[in-house]
Amino acid sequence: MKLPIFIADAFTAKAFRGNPAAVCLLENKLDDDMHQKVATEMNLSETAFIRKLQPTDNFTQNSCFGLRWFTPVSEVPLCGHATLASAAVLFHKIKNVNSTLTFVTLSGELKARRAEDGIVLDLPLYPAQPQDFSEVEDLIKTAIGDTLVQDIRYSPDTKKLLVRLSDTYDRSFLENLRVNTQNLLQVENTGKVKGLILTLKGEPGGQTPAFDFYSRYFAPWLGVAEDPVTGSAHTVLSSYWSQQLGKKDMHAFQCSSRGGELKISLRPDGRVDIKGGAALVLEGTLTA
Repeated sequence: MKLPIFIADAFTAKAFRGNPAAVCLLENKLDDDMHQKVATEMNLSETAFIRKLQPTDNFTQNSCFGLRWFTPVSEVPLCGHATLASAAVLFHKIKNVNSTLTFVTLSGELKARRAEDGIVLDLPLYPAQPQDFSEVEDLIKTAIGDTLVQDIRYSPDTKKLLVRLSDTYDRSFLENLRVNTQNLLQVENTGKVKGLILTLKGEPGGQTPAFDFYSRYFAPWLGVAEDPVTGSAHTVLSSYWSQQLGKKDMHAFQCSSRGGELKISLRPDGRVDIKGGAALVLEGTLTA
């Protein structure tokens, strides 16, 4: 078996920043267990598998493909950065001729369209409901100790817990915050939470670009201690911060060590456009 494989850094214009995803192009059907073995071998937060929907389809000419995402330990229902990476490989490396691509996924049809300064993803928008602190107190204290918390929300659709830190903190605090992910699986093993979002209100621009909000994302339940830049987390963050700030268009920054920028626009149809860049850093052939 030989599979064309690529690695692209998503939500960045520069190599070795943003979030790396592996992208496999499947000419033929691949068994489920082989999907997982490849993702485990790549050992990135996500490996994407693009498949033809019909045997006669062509990666250069067709505009609609199947898409699945796997972490090193499991398949996931949605991954923004690996979708962006997949579109970047098709647009920029395979030279797909279309302006918009449609991916058939576990989260329905997702679209990716070319833009002057990146690729725009059309993603679902997921609301987050108020969450009682006492029910998640052990999880939060295990993760961030006595760090001051301003708000807590839960997204049942994505099983993500959103924890907004106090407005008294700044970007530097979030960037340098030591988060304990090692014990989270023991503290939360009910299956309710599959991802932890830490977020902070943005600051006015000065010497650095102005961002509406900052975040970091942790998913040890899926084998990802910290994800560098997370499109799926922003399907929840976009809903929350739009309500908090009264804005439909926002500029976000994920404060991991690699960092990544996302430009967000809430759509009239209840979905969200998330735009980012991508840098192709590796291409090759996987043999097994």
